Amino acid sequence: MNATSFEPAPEPQAHPEPHDTPGRIVLLTTSHRVAPGLLSWPAWQALRTADRVLCADGAHPQLPYLREAGITVAEASPTAEELVDACAGGHTVVVVATGEGEPALTDGLARLAGSGRVRMPELELLPASYDLPGARLLDLVQVMDRIRAECPWSSRQTHEGLAKYGIEEAYELVEAIEEGDRDELREELGDVLLQVVFHARIAEEHPDAPFSIDDVAGGIVAKLIHRHPHVFGDETATTPEEVKAHWLRTKAEEKRRSSVTEGIPLHQPGLALAAKLASRARTAGLDVPLPHTDAIGYELLALAVRAETEGVDPEAALRAAARAYRDAIRETETAGGDTGTQR
Repeated sequence: MNATSFEPAPEPQAHPEPHDTPGRIVLLTTSHRVAPGLLSWPAWQALRTADRVLCADGAHPQLPYLREAGITVAEASPTAEELVDACAGGHTVVVVATGEGEPALTDGLARLAGSGRVRMPELELLPASYDLPGARLLDLVQVMDRIRAECPWSSRQTHEGLAKYGIEEAYELVEAIEEGDRDELREELGDVLLQVVFHARIAEEHPDAPFSIDDVAGGIVAKLIHRHPHVFGDETATTPEEVKAHWLRTKAEEKRRSSVTEGIPLHQPGLALAAKLASRARTAGLDVPLPHTDAIGYELLALAVRAETEGVDPEAALRAAARAYRDAIRETETAGGDTGTQR
């Protein structure tokens, strides 16, 4: 049996069905993101009870496992007409789909069914393995591997060169959240995720201290489990405040910092920096008086601390005010014609 010829199956010897019984075609699909051989029980049942099992791809990753399980698989690529003929007499034919999903075959079967000239066998699409949540991340890793190896631009990038894009993508994500645009939110989350995967791929090439995306994921998984003892351990938490207390306590045990200011990135926007410092001091129970001068910077510091105390994100509040100011500028430009445009 090869991919260019197809012979109808012989008639069964015991209890033959009437020749005009249409039979059954099962299109068996599998996910390349699930290890070969890990098939659902209905899939194994269909394979074991089928009169014939066909696959157009002799190198299909499932074939060694099917044959090891005693399933005879013929390499064949029948037309829709040939497949329908092979089912005549009540036969069941299972087609193990290739990665493309057999579009030519399914289109041909659809045309036959629509013609009304052929008594069609029962058609069934049977997923033999399913993607688990997060499975598409494997595709992202594979795509990033290839881009890093083959793209003239991506292959030359460094952590330092990409740093600015991480900042830009984070801001664009925040903007999508604040604008409430769901499509933009999905896209910007993808762009942020790309930065993580890109940096992890670059990190694999470090000569002395390499790490991979699996190391990154493993690290955050371990951190999340350790900082959620009320979920993964014996402790309890029934309120957000108790959860935050758990988080801060376990974080303090991990970091063992000599100052509450350690770990605060000083290059973040000024209002966010001021609010973070105020949050750390307040959480630690430190009563720290604000410096008093007439400089605008200290006035902004006082406003940021006040906002944090009242549970307001000063950066978000200022952005909201700035957007309102932008809208007012546009309204003034519209009302005044071209008088407000720059020359």
